[in-house]
Amino acid sequence: MKTLAAALTLTTALSTALTGMAQADEITEFNIGILGGENAQDRLANNECFAEYVEEALGVPTRLFTPADYNGVIQGLVGGTLDFAWLGASGYAAAYLSDPDAVEPVLVKTNNDGSYSYFSIGFARADSGITSLDDMEDRVFAFGDPNSTSGFLIPSVEIPQATGASMESGDYFSEVRFVGGHEQTIIAVNNGDVDAGVTWADGLGDWEDGYNSGALRRAVDAGLVDMNDLVEIWRSRPIPEGPIVLRQSLPQDIKDTVTEVLANLHETDPDCAYGVAAGETAGFFPIDHEAYETIIAVRESQMN
Repeated sequence: MKTLAAALTLTTALSTALTGMAQADEITEFNIGILGGENAQDRLANNECFAEYVEEALGVPTRLFTPADYNGVIQGLVGGTLDFAWLGASGYAAAYLSDPDAVEPVLVKTNNDGSYSYFSIGFARADSGITSLDDMEDRVFAFGDPNSTSGFLIPSVEIPQATGASMESGDYFSEVRFVGGHEQTIIAVNNGDVDAGVTWADGLGDWEDGYNSGALRRAVDAGLVDMNDLVEIWRSRPIPEGPIVLRQSLPQDIKDTVTEVLANLHETDPDCAYGVAAGETAGFFPIDHEAYETIIAVRESQMN
């Protein structure tokens, strides 16, 4: 009898432990963070369809969050309050340098030609007389967000190489200011509040359309600008497209399910994929940490 009682006790203990493990692997909600760069209403509208697909696949409430700036998304991922986001390469570097175990890259948005690079595009009003960086001396230049790859990190390195001067206000440009994000930069330049700024685009297709994808394409689609009123004055070297990341501590089956939903989105719902990808895309394909090691090194050097 003692042997039977002991066996029953052990069985009960194992059952309780396994139940606890199963509960630990369950999630009750899934939270998606969306980087700044356009107004919150548009960010929600462009990603709501994807959230609905994820909710259906996971069977738990799926919510979209639109923090005011890039750092809000980065901190949400590092702190564990967000489960998913499309980060820029610099944003991923920031998250990784803060906690290497916080998130993992799973997918990357590709261009129509299959590449996964894009450019930081310097631009000005067409009627300003500015056609290159040479015309920008003693004028006002705008960055977007300090955690943006194309809106700050890359141009802050490459533009000084081109001008031979720093990005400090009064050195080459009369003033260098942060305006908040890509959409804000486009509007500031278009309205004449600043002389020029930088944003992102895949560099494919026609300027008149805002290229095939990127912040300029979003602005054209939203009716914010007529690209004939703007002119490109500078272009960076190719930048690796930022990764789609998932919180690393999520159960693997959850990560696999969400990754599959997005990887298939281009086929299952092209219109939804267009909204999520900020324009035309050949789809979302696998990517890993190794693709961003150079950007991480650049970001880390800027911190020192």
